[in-house]
Amino acid sequence: MTFFKILELMPPDQPIKPTLGRLEKIEPDAYWHDEDTEFTPWLAQAENLKLLADTIGMELEVVAEEQRVGALQVDLLCRDTVTDRWVVIENQLNPTDATHLGQLLTAAAGLNAISIIWVSSHFSAEHRAALDWLNRVTHDEFNCFGLEIELWQIGESAMAAKFNVVSQPNGWTRTISKVTEEGLSDSQRQYLEFWSGLCQQLERRGSIVKPGEPTPQPTMEFAIGRAGFRLYAQIDEASQCCLAGLRLLGEDAQPHFYLLEEEQEQLEEEMEMPLHWHPATPKFCSIACILPEVDLAERDAWKDYFRWLCEQLERFHEVFADRIKHLNASDYQPPPDYSFNPLKNPLILPN
Repeated sequence: MTFFKILELMPPDQPIKPTLGRLEKIEPDAYWHDEDTEFTPWLAQAENLKLLADTIGMELEVVAEEQRVGALQVDLLCRDTVTDRWVVIENQLNPTDATHLGQLLTAAAGLNAISIIWVSSHFSAEHRAALDWLNRVTHDEFNCFGLEIELWQIGESAMAAKFNVVSQPNGWTRTISKVTEEGLSDSQRQYLEFWSGLCQQLERRGSIVKPGEPTPQPTMEFAIGRAGFRLYAQIDEASQCCLAGLRLLGEDAQPHFYLLEEEQEQLEEEMEMPLHWHPATPKFCSIACILPEVDLAERDAWKDYFRWLCEQLERFHEVFADRIKHLNASDYQPPPDYSFNPLKNPLILPN
């Protein structure tokens, strides 16, 4: 049979399927030969730290590499941009050992860190159990994470890193514990249940807005990638409304607020809605949208409230996240007749 005859017999427009490759696991020390000079600098790069942070649902930024804490030195000192608290990261290319655990705990005590993250190529059962025990017996705000680093490759393609969680706090258990131990009021229990439902909805959507731990308060905040800025959702039962928006906090809150306000027309066009611009105090400002006629007693309406909040929080993240990363408070020059006026466009003050 000739080649042309074979072509005639082939089905027309038959797609040629690509050959499937075999996924191969690579030992980390085959790529990173030295922990201090290769692995730690790699982990400190923004895109790689984000890969780690996304694995455990945190927002982290590097403050220092090889940070000296007394007589010790920790691989990475980071800031949790949600809580503005220290996070200590210790990494090793070899299996876990007691020395690194001791360094982590000592450094965390010296820095009053809120979280420790231990990265290794392999966790022993004993060290995994040690982190699990610490998560059970320490204060609710203190978190211990154990992550195994893996490298994978298909054929001659580039290697891909992957973090696997081997130990982490049981956030849901702690939330339930708070309800039981702190004797929350009926309204606080309702807030806790409502925010839990919102967090579950964000997870189902695979949202860019990462859910945190639900709170028994009328306001819940979410990270947006920079300290001093928070996405937030709020229930105002007195006004029977729900808010979603951006909070600006700290010494530079108002300069940052007014720099954004200079782009109000463009921002509202991108948000596709008018926004409420509220410079409440010199250290607290907010930009928000409002859903009226909200009643938490109407449980059948919660799914609609969740959908609205998810959509607005995601839109705020999409429109504001990149802008706030480049804000510089020193760029703002107040007019000569400037005086703080808390009554300008009054809205809702923070709790």
